[in-house]
Amino acid sequence: MLPLEGITVVSLEQAVAAPFASRQLADLGARVIKIERPGVGDFARGYDETVYGESSYFVWLNRSKESLTLDVKTPEGAVILRELLSGADVFLNNLGPGAIARMGLDAASLAETCPRLVHATISGYGTTGDWADRKAYDLLVQSEAGLVSITGEPDSVARVGISVADIAAGMYAYSGILTALLHRATTGVAVPVEVSLFEALAEWMGNPAYYTMYGGTPPPRVGAQHASIAPYGPFTSAQGDIIMLSVQNPREWQTFCAVVMDDASLADHEAFATNPARVRNRTDLNAAIGKRFAELETAEALALLDSAKVANARVNTIAEFVEHPALASRGRWVPVDSPGGVIRALKPPASLGGLEPRMEAVPALGAHTDAILTSLGRSPATIASLRTAGTV
Repeated sequence: MLPLEGITVVSLEQAVAAPFASRQLADLGARVIKIERPGVGDFARGYDETVYGESSYFVWLNRSKESLTLDVKTPEGAVILRELLSGADVFLNNLGPGAIARMGLDAASLAETCPRLVHATISGYGTTGDWADRKAYDLLVQSEAGLVSITGEPDSVARVGISVADIAAGMYAYSGILTALLHRATTGVAVPVEVSLFEALAEWMGNPAYYTMYGGTPPPRVGAQHASIAPYGPFTSAQGDIIMLSVQNPREWQTFCAVVMDDASLADHEAFATNPARVRNRTDLNAAIGKRFAELETAEALALLDSAKVANARVNTIAEFVEHPALASRGRWVPVDSPGGVIRALKPPASLGGLEPRMEAVPALGAHTDAILTSLGRSPATIASLRTAGTV
C-alpha cells in the first residue's frame, strides 16, 4: 500500500506548476481527478506533439491521473465540481488571478462546506499584495526574480533551460500539501496552502540575494562557470570534448595542481592560493588550466581528475543523458502507457524502501468522464445530455 492511497485530489490545473505537484501526489498513491476544459483540455496538451503525437510536457506531468472534462462555469458543471470536492481531501488549483474567488471556490468560502478539505492555490505573485492581479509565466518570473540577470554570458542574458519557476512552485505546493495532510491527521484541522511562483523562485535566489545585499555587487554572469568558486566550470580537451570540473576546498586545489596540472607550485601562487583570489584572477586561471587541458586527450584528463579525486563530468547531450548508465543501472526508466503508445518514464527521485511508486497511464482527454459521473450517480442519459450541452 502506498502512503497516499485513500487520498483524493481534485485539481483545476494547467501547464506545469500544479500538474507537477499533483502528479507527485499520484506517484504516492493518491487518486488525482484532473478537471479539463471540454474539447481542448489542459493547454499544455498542445505545447508540442513530439511523444507519439502527445505533448512532452503533458506526458511528463500527468501520468496516473483521471481526466474529467467539465465546464465548471456552467451551473451543472459547478454542481458536479462541488460534489467532487465534498468527498475530496485536497483541492489544488492554479487558474488565473482571481478566478477561483470569482467562482466561490476560494479557501474561506469552501471552509464552511468542506472543513476537512486541504485547499491549495498556486499563483503568480500571491493572492494578496500589489501584484496579486498580474499574470505570471515561467520566463517572466525568472526575469522578475533576477535569475535571468545572472544567467548567461557576460555580454548577454539567458533563460534557464527548464521551467524552473514552475517546477519550484510545484515542489513547494507538493510539500505544502503533504504537510497540511499531516497537520490534519494530527490535529483534525485542514489548513490552506498557498504558493506563488515568484516566492518559490525567490527562495532559490537566496545565495545571489545575500551576495548582492551584503557584498555590494551581484554575482557576475560567467556562462557555464560558477560565479563565486574557481575553478568550477568547462574546459576543453585536446579532442575538443568539454569537461566540467569543480574544485571545492584547499585540499582539492593542491591535489588538482599537483596531479592534473602537473605543477604543485601553482597551488601557492599568490594569485591562486585562495578561492577569492582565484575568482578575482579567473581569466589568468582559466588560461592556465585551458592550456594544460589542450594538451590532454579526453580520457587522460578524466583519469587524472579521478586520480586527484576532483569532481568532474562530461557535458552530455540530452540523448546521452536519457541513456545514462546511472539511470539504466538502477532501473529508473519504466514503461508507462500514453494515448499514443507506451513510453519510458523516470521513477520519482525519492525512493521509499520497499514501496514502488504508482506509474500508471497518461490519460487521454476526458478518458474518465463517464466513470466519474457515474460514480456521482449520473445516469447514461444524463451524461449524454451533459455532453450534448457541452458541460462535459
